[in-house]
Amino acid sequence: MNNFEYIRPEDADGVFHRIGKDWMLISAGDGERINTMTASWGCLGVLWNKPVAVCFIRPQRHTYSITEKTDRLTLSFLDETYRPALTYCGKASGRNEDKFRGAGLTPVFTENGTPYPAEASLVLVCRKLYADDLKKSAFVDTSLLSNYEEDDFHRVYVCEIEQVLHKKE
Repeated sequence: MNNFEYIRPEDADGVFHRIGKDWMLISAGDGERINTMTASWGCLGVLWNKPVAVCFIRPQRHTYSITEKTDRLTLSFLDETYRPALTYCGKASGRNEDKFRGAGLTPVFTENGTPYPAEASLVLVCRKLYADDLKKSAFVDTSLLSNYEEDDFHRVYVCEIEQVLHKKE
């Protein structure tokens, strides 16, 4: 007896939709500066017997330089009413301005000083465990290299999810 049906991966428990369609903000602070950026690539799972999030940041992004100087970051999910803020955080550069302010978001901080937007409905507070750059020579499916016309390969961060903050309704 078969009680299962096939569904698309993006329809499983909403995780794929939250990251790929709703987008998320990756936020970090190094004690001097804070920044946030929109991301639509990422993974959640279990690795090394820990709940983990995997995020990807290109080296030219301002958030990259901040993330490299700290051991924690946050991944924040906002509801659809904040789509303009997410779009803004994907286009504006934090090198030139306060992106939280420009997007109309309010930065708040974890006890470790890691920023996240107060407007988020869900926040993953993460500690970096592993970082490495994607390598051109490691792509088995070379058609994916079309995502890297400038050879600006993402840095991959595997992070332990230390806390999950869920906004009370």
